[in-house]
Amino acid sequence: MTISKPYKAAVVQAAPDFLNLQGSVDKAISLIEEAARNGARLVSFPECFLPGYPFWVWLDAPIWGMQFVQRYFNNAMLADGVEAQRLLQAAIDNDIFVSMGYVEKAGGTLYIAQLFLDPVQRRATPRRKLKATHVERTVFGEGDGSDFAVFDTEIGKLGQLCCWEHLHPLNKFAMYSMHEQVHLAAWPCFALYQGKAYALGPELNNSVSQVYAAEGGCFVLAATSVMTEAQRDVLCQTDAHRDLLPLGGGSSMIFGPDGSRLCEPLAADEEGLLYADIDLDLIALAKTAADPVGHYARNDVFRVFMDQGSRSALEASQAADAYGRSWQLLDPED
Repeated sequence: MTISKPYKAAVVQAAPDFLNLQGSVDKAISLIEEAARNGARLVSFPECFLPGYPFWVWLDAPIWGMQFVQRYFNNAMLADGVEAQRLLQAAIDNDIFVSMGYVEKAGGTLYIAQLFLDPVQRRATPRRKLKATHVERTVFGEGDGSDFAVFDTEIGKLGQLCCWEHLHPLNKFAMYSMHEQVHLAAWPCFALYQGKAYALGPELNNSVSQVYAAEGGCFVLAATSVMTEAQRDVLCQTDAHRDLLPLGGGSSMIFGPDGSRLCEPLAADEEGLLYADIDLDLIALAKTAADPVGHYARNDVFRVFMDQGSRSALEASQAADAYGRSWQLLDPED
């Protein structure tokens, strides 16, 4: 049952311990604990926070980038592995809902993913980005329809998407149709190609998150990472690389269901947490004007079909449930 009173939510703007899964998990848990100490019931993390975004694919030829491949694979996270269990336990211990951006390892394939951690049900549910963007496709596999889900929790109906999934109209319409109330948007940092590719920068992509809030009549927690000197030293081996990947790029923000900004931004090179109050009653006011899947829709003119079944190389006749590949930590008292 959804609580009716407002609650505090937090969004992360921070750098991972780059290419170090254990260190990145430690940092994530520290941020989860900090958000909870400050009264947050929900915290959202950037894309690929564990163990970092593979910026090398944007910097040079594929053969040059092969030097990072094994290390990246070794530091990717299993959706139900020891590190994921540590994160769920941290959510439970701190009574806080968490959306964790991570690189998922499954067999020999990596996926851009988000892990939704529910401390009340003691449940973790992974999802994968439907389609990796541009050169990301040299690193990551694809998700499927089962990766679109909205979770009905005591703090509202919560959903997630990664990065440029927010630029695809049908992705957004699918989420709106599930009556999402709080959307958890995972982005990398916006330092890459700064001043060279407007479409990859903070102005456009923050606008995308803002429009998502106004279109969907929902709150949006848009989390971004930060490019630090330590990360850039690992990634950049020439002046040309450093020119393509400057420092900073943080641009986290929280938007209300009318598209308004609900907190003050941090500096682009600053790490920390941003907070805002989530009052679900404001959604009704926003949707009085326009509900894209209700009174403002024209179902007689437009129809959208969505296949929410899971896909694999081996087909099996088994229906997907709402929680997909989710798993639980049992209460020691059970």
